[in-house]
Order: sequence, then C-alpha cells, then structure tokens
Amino acid sequence: MVKILAKRVSRQKQLLAASLALAVSCTLVGMSQVASAADGLPELEINEAKAELGKRLFFDKRISGDAAISCATCHVPENGYAHPDALSPGYPGNGHFRNSIGLINTAQKSIWLHDGRLGTNLNDVTREMITEDYIMNMDMRIMQERIKQDPKYLEMFEAAGYGEPSNGSVRKAIPEYLKTLASKGVPYDSGSMSDSAKAGQAVFAEKGCSSCHSGAMFTDGKAHNTGVPENHDIWLDPMNHQAFIAFTMFQGIENYMALKRDPGAHTQWKKADLSNMGTFQTPSLRELTQTAPYMHNGMIATLEDVVDFYNAGGGEDSNKDAAMRPLEMTDQEKSDLVAFLESLSGEALTGPEYVWSEAYPDEYPVIEDWLNQSN
Repeated sequence: MVKILAKRVSRQKQLLAASLALAVSCTLVGMSQVASAADGLPELEINEAKAELGKRLFFDKRISGDAAISCATCHVPENGYAHPDALSPGYPGNGHFRNSIGLINTAQKSIWLHDGRLGTNLNDVTREMITEDYIMNMDMRIMQERIKQDPKYLEMFEAAGYGEPSNGSVRKAIPEYLKTLASKGVPYDSGSMSDSAKAGQAVFAEKGCSSCHSGAMFTDGKAHNTGVPENHDIWLDPMNHQAFIAFTMFQGIENYMALKRDPGAHTQWKKADLSNMGTFQTPSLRELTQTAPYMHNGMIATLEDVVDFYNAGGGEDSNKDAAMRPLEMTDQEKSDLVAFLESLSGEALTGPEYVWSEAYPDEYPVIEDWLNQSN
C-alpha cells in the first residue's frame, strides 16, 4: 500500500511538472508572437506618381454619386483614417451600421472589413466602397467620364503610366496611395517603450491576448464573438436601418427585416444553426490611440474601457467564443496593458505627403466643339 501511494504521489508530481512546463511554454509562445512584430512592418514598394494620383482621388468628392462625400469623409486623417463617431457616416440620405475602420497599415492586411467578406486585394475593396449604394453610390462609368473632364486628372493618369482615365486604373491608384499610410514613429517598433508598456507587454502575453492578437499586425485574421453589445442606434435610426437592410438583403441574410443584430462573418458562412452570428474579424491593435471609439459598432469608447471589457471576460452572447474568460487583472496590470496598447501607435499621418490640400475645380471646363472630340 505504501509503495502504491508513493507511486501515485510521484505520478502527481510528474503531472504537475508537466503542467507547469506547458504553462511556461504557452506563455513563451505568447511572448514570441508579440516579439515577432518587434522589427515593425515590412516596407512596401510605392510608385510615387500612382500614389499621388490615388491621394487626389481619395479626397475628391466627385467620385461619389452626388459629389457630396469622398473616401476621406468616413476615413478622416486626424482620426487615424477612421471616424470619431460610433457609426460611420453613409451616403447622403443613408446612415451606416458599422464603425469606420482605420486605414493606416491597411495595405498590410490580407482580409478586409469587419466581417472579413473581402479577402482578395485592395482593388476589390476600393470597388465595393465606391459602388455600394449606401456608401458612395457611384456608377463607375459615370465616374470615369467625370474624371476625363478634369485636365489635372488627364495629366496625372498619363504621368502614372495609366494612359487615359479608366475605372480599372482608379481601383489601382487608390490602393497605391493606401500603401503610403504606414505606421510611423511607433514606440513598440523602435524599442522605446516605457517601463509600464514593457510590463504591459508581459501582461498581454500572460493573459492570452496574443492568442488572437498575434504577429506584426496583432491579429490572427479570424472571426470571433466576444460578446460586444449591439448598437441599437442601427435600428432606432431609420437612416442607419435602411443601410442595414440594403446590406443584409444583398448578402442573402434570412429574415433581415426582423433582424436586430449584426450578422458579422455569418454573411460569409451561413451556418444553419446561426452559431457564427455576431462573429467579427480580430482587428489589428496598431494605431489604437487614433481610432476611438472601438469595436465593429463603436460601442466601447476608450482603451481603458476595452481592457475592462476583456478583463470581465467579454459580454453576454449565446455564440460567445469559448476561449473568453475573466482575466482577473489587477489595477496595475490593467494600467500597464493600456500603456502597451498605446505604444503600438505612432504619429498622425496628416501632413501634405498624405493629405491632398489643393482645391478641386467647382465646375468642369467647357469642351469646345465637344461633339467632334475624341472620348
């Protein structure tokens, strides 16, 4: 009996040692995932003439249906190319039903939008943003003809090697400009984090944040449900609601007129049991200080609130990810974690190299003998 008990105790010690080793290993894996981004993001090759053309297009309201909004209307340079409102503006006469995503480092992504429904290239993203009726509502054939009537554009398209303006070259030029929106002066990348941020980096790994926010962009590129509460302004405001209806109808979501929750990535994989309702792509953590409010619907106002939300184990949702759990952080750990998150943000990209400041013509010049001019 004594020998049997001794063997059991020995086996328990072995299991305990193995568990501790696994825990240490997991923590180190988490640390390596964070550390893998320490060298910053890879530099992208940029064609200056094409990027300059894309910049002018990005800030030009004439590429929207009624010439009232530009890409920069929803993606504001002073807000990290996001928007300060919880829900983004929409095409005039509509609202929107999601928070505007910051565009700094967007050229480093492989999946775009909160629901991840576009995962090919920024050319496709640009096309959808311009043509979607509740966003910019532009017929690209009309856009092409408008651009052709602006002598400045004729020069810029020629200088960029595109020849005469076309829809396809617009969809190439804007993504070329977006490449220029890259993080700059980030303490994390330069190794100049504060002591509090360094402590927060350890908390980030130890509490498992890096299991979803990993790699140089701090995202796993997957969809999760963390229990973010719904933003009821989507359904209480008719302008927002009609945009939501237009989107869900086009995406083939069942019972969309009665739906009172954002389907998220369910738009891609329509599981019959609806278990992926309310799942959203893990966002990048870069440039967070510039892009408040947070979450796909802007329901969390500050980084401190975000940390409190995850410390509590997320919100309430029947489809919430099983990995979500209370983190039991101390006030000091929460403060350090916020400092680390802040260290992932750099300078505001609001200088003339990023923002088009020249005036656009109020009217198109009259074309002499226009019936006999080549188009």
